[in-house]
Amino acid sequence: MGAETGDDAAVYRINNETALIVTVDFFPPITDDPYEYGAIAAANSLSDVYAMGGKPLIALNVVGFPASLDKEILGKTLQGGYAKAAEAECLIVGGHTVDDPEPKYGLSVIGVVEPGKQVSNAGARPGDILVLSKPIGTGIITTAGKQGVVDPDVMAGAVQTMAALNRPASEAMQKVGVNAATDITGFGLMGHLKSMVKGSGVAAEVNLGALPVLPGARELLDQGVAPGGTHRNLSSVEDVVTWDESLTDNDRLLLCDAQTSGGLLISVPAQRVDALVAALREEGAACAAVVGRVTDGPAGTIHATR
Repeated sequence: MGAETGDDAAVYRINNETALIVTVDFFPPITDDPYEYGAIAAANSLSDVYAMGGKPLIALNVVGFPASLDKEILGKTLQGGYAKAAEAECLIVGGHTVDDPEPKYGLSVIGVVEPGKQVSNAGARPGDILVLSKPIGTGIITTAGKQGVVDPDVMAGAVQTMAALNRPASEAMQKVGVNAATDITGFGLMGHLKSMVKGSGVAAEVNLGALPVLPGARELLDQGVAPGGTHRNLSSVEDVVTWDESLTDNDRLLLCDAQTSGGLLISVPAQRVDALVAALREEGAACAAVVGRVTDGPAGTIHATR
């Protein structure tokens, strides 16, 4: 599996028993605490392996850091990343650091999966149900944090969500058997769903009223807080999304909010959705929300409703 459908990672078969999952991700700080930042960045990088139904194996640090800054900040960032990788039972075996005016951190991760058991973003089928394993709104909240206008409890909730591994969701979908999955990150829910329906040759419906949203996100959106990436995401899906007239401009922005270390969006056959929801809860996923369905409408299109 390569880059044809914009999937979360590449999959390379070694033999009939083992395939490698290969991915990389990194980004600038989104919280003032370097340890939290490192943990979130690592969880985000590991998520691509989980989205493919795999197990992270080893990883390399990818670091940009200003030579003028206190190295203790870098040390705490790497400690956060190391702790999160250890939680995932993934060994960090090295990495590379360059002098960079803006700090950046993430991981290049190699995971493993049995050939044929990998989960693509391009396998959704009409009649499938869409299930989301984490609430959205992290882009709005972290932007408010950068602007100094976020309540500490609201920020803490977002940090907890972003730092949580997608391992429970991945293990739940492997246990039940699903048709497709993708993790929700920078392109937002609608952007990643756009890739899924395009790659699968299907259409989808999304129900805003069923969408789990982090506490405080809607209120911040009402105050005019939204990252530039969220506005760009909205523009990028306008050609494929039909919006119900009941949805406000802020509703549309929320559906397109650029996430960091978001949950898995899973396309599961309708007859298995109850089993998946139960498995997600049993494994300890942040949520198990039924947010929409896959249809046989015009391929590559999405209808958003309340």
